[in-house]
Parts: sequence; C-alpha cells; structure tokens
Amino acid sequence: DVFKWYVEQKGGLELTPGYYQLPVNDHMGNVLARLRTPPAETYHRVTFPEGFTIEQMADRLAAEVPRFDREAFVERAHSPFVVSRLRPAGGTSLEGLLFPDTYQVSNADNEAQVVERMVALMERVAIDQEDILPEAEAMGLRPYDILIVASMIEKEAKLDEDRPKIARVIYNRLFIGMPLQIDATLLYGQPRGASPTALSEIDGPYNTYMRVGLPPTPIANPGRASIRAALNPSPNPAPGDPICRELPADQECLYIYYVLANEEGGHAFAATLEQHEANVAAARQAGLLLL
Repeated sequence: DVFKWYVEQKGGLELTPGYYQLPVNDHMGNVLARLRTPPAETYHRVTFPEGFTIEQMADRLAAEVPRFDREAFVERAHSPFVVSRLRPAGGTSLEGLLFPDTYQVSNADNEAQVVERMVALMERVAIDQEDILPEAEAMGLRPYDILIVASMIEKEAKLDEDRPKIARVIYNRLFIGMPLQIDATLLYGQPRGASPTALSEIDGPYNTYMRVGLPPTPIANPGRASIRAALNPSPNPAPGDPICRELPADQECLYIYYVLANEEGGHAFAATLEQHEANVAAARQAGLLLL
C-alpha cells in the first residue's frame, strides 16, 4: 500500500512487459525508476545466425555487448564442465551444441550463463521438440552424429528444400564408403580466405576429401531446419526420375552429388559422375563457380 501511494504521488507507472532486475533492499525511488525503464534499455537482444561457429558467436556477443569478454565466452564454450546431454563422453568443445537464436542478454548475465542458456535451448529443440534421441538410435547413429550432419547441411544449404536432399547425399556417401568431399569441413577453423583446393591436399581430421566418414565434431551450430533435415533425409529418387533413366535397370538410383545451380543458392543433384560434371559445367558457365 505504501508503494502504491508512493507511485501515485510520483505520477503513476505504466509498465512495459519484460524483465526487470531489482536489487534487494533498494528504496522505492530506485525501484520506481527501474520499473519505468523499458527492458530494451537494460537488456540487449543478440542474434546468433544459424551456421555460426563458437568463434563467430563470441565475436558477435562482444560486438553487441562490449562488456562481455570474447575469450571468456570461447573458454566457457570449450569447457568440459558445462553439461550437455548431446555431447559424447570425453568431449570438451560445445561446437554444434549451442542453439542459434535471438537472446535477451542483461547486464546481470555473464559469459558462462549465456553459453549455458544456448546449450539448454539446443537440448530443448533437439531433444524435446525434434526427438533426436530415439530418431538417431533408429538410424543407427549417435545424436552427436546427427548434429555433425546438421552442421554440414547448415553450411552447404541456402534453400530449405535442398536441406533433406543434401542430408541424403551425406548418408548415401557414408553408406557406400565414399568420402564426403564437403568444402565447408576443410574451411573449419581456418583463416578467412583460405583456399579449399589447397586445404584438400593437406591431411587433417576435417579433410573429408582424404578421410572417409564424418568429421570429429560439428563444424557450426545448426538451426532447427538443418537438424530436422538430418533426421528426415529425402528418399532417393524414384526410378522414373530423369537422373535415374540412364542407369542400368539393376542399379539403385542414389543421390550422390550436388552443386550450386542458381543465384538463389539452389542446388542440382545427380546420381552419376557424368551428370554431376554436366551440372558443374553449367554452373561454371552461369558464373556460379570459380573456373
């Protein structure tokens, strides 16, 4: 009642919905002043796009909220003490386990709290909403493997309709023991402007040209669409599909190749090397690829 009377004497209060931090035992003048300050003035909205790495997230957070320390965020994101139900035993990096989204970050938050909120949101989306645990088991994979695949999809796909097909290409190549040959894995952890062609000739854990199988960790933090695509890859093309017609009748038609096909970021998919080479030539002629 005293506070109500005080507010009336001071001109009233019109609250803006949001979050407010009130210090314990503060006096009514400060409380009223804080409640009159809209949340947008005390909270920062920080957006982390799909496909950002830990390093890029750290850069974005430090740029948007200068009081945050970039290196402290990176250190926490590589801490073995942060609990994630999606990280395999012995893992330390949280790459691929931080959900990209827009977060409200207050002056009361620290770098560790931001990392832990991102881990919690990835668990909520992947485990509670997308059912990654039983779905991965049904596919014979670890949930972490699904996130590795989703991270590659995130870096490769521009259009949502391509994501399930790219997922199918990845799984087909894994199934037949063919290298994934994904440039985005070569570039992971490399300086900006690095050449995929040069990197493809240097052996390393992320060289999916030289090594068969998945890279050891995700190469980015995937969003919902890529996680969903990794869990729900497209079926292979039907026998009547144009890319299957030139195959022998007893040969299974599989999505094995893809290449950029238009300026919107769509891809052309192929079942044979000859088809793929024709798609690559068309992409080069259209100026979509470096010659």
